[in-house]
Amino acid sequence: MSIALAHAYIAVAAIGMSMVIITGNIDISVGSLIGVLAAVCGTLANMGLPIGLAWLLPILLAIVISGSLGVLVAYCRIPSIVASLGYLSILKGGLIIWTGGAWITDLPENFGLALQRWGGVPAPIWAMLILTALAAYWMRNSRTGRAFYAIGGNAEAARLAGIPTQRMVVLVFMLNGLFAGIAGILFATQLKVIQTTVPPYLELTIITAAVVGGVSILGGTGTVIGSTLAAVLLAAIGSALIFIDVSPFWLRATYGTLILVTVLFDLHRRRLQQRAS
Repeated sequence: MSIALAHAYIAVAAIGMSMVIITGNIDISVGSLIGVLAAVCGTLANMGLPIGLAWLLPILLAIVISGSLGVLVAYCRIPSIVASLGYLSILKGGLIIWTGGAWITDLPENFGLALQRWGGVPAPIWAMLILTALAAYWMRNSRTGRAFYAIGGNAEAARLAGIPTQRMVVLVFMLNGLFAGIAGILFATQLKVIQTTVPPYLELTIITAAVVGGVSILGGTGTVIGSTLAAVLLAAIGSALIFIDVSPFWLRATYGTLILVTVLFDLHRRRLQQRAS
């Protein structure tokens, strides 16, 4: 329960990241976005807004920000890794300028959504399980979900088949913003204070969860269920390294190794499929 709770918000963010990667794109600004949303959420709560509104507005803001990133990728044809790198710098720098690195304290008593338990199970775990199930069903059974796979498999073929690829790309980035917004709320409400600096390597952890969970970095294949299971696996690996007294710096090396091994395996699998066909 503790391991799943530690990475529940990462698993939620990895759902949206998986959708983006399935379409053949990537968003490396998601970690900075979560940091900004957490600060916005805490600031709104301290301003006296109703708690529900303080939770909702950052999610809407995340959809708008990620949607604008999708517009740059889809209509301006800027590679997603370049566009999201720019957003990463803007969001991270803007957060430091706005907050000065000061933590947000004196939060309302009923602010801690992630501290609540429903039926004895922490709320973030419920969010992780429910959102994973809904997203997996939607990706498998909806026309839009299948369109994401088609775009990632062959964008030109998808366009010729009548799929509005540009609108779908914008939509997938907006969905990524939705899940990043929920993850930001879970991150902001897990403690009595909010750290206004972006958690280190957060985007790497989210992308690792998606890729290790079976989402092809080249697009077209993968499931959100795999990304959620991989997020829990990464949390277990991190806990195991601590228990056996291994330096935490090795954790990042482990994540990088997992990404490389997974990508190499995926490339080998694709070559075998091409030869068979």
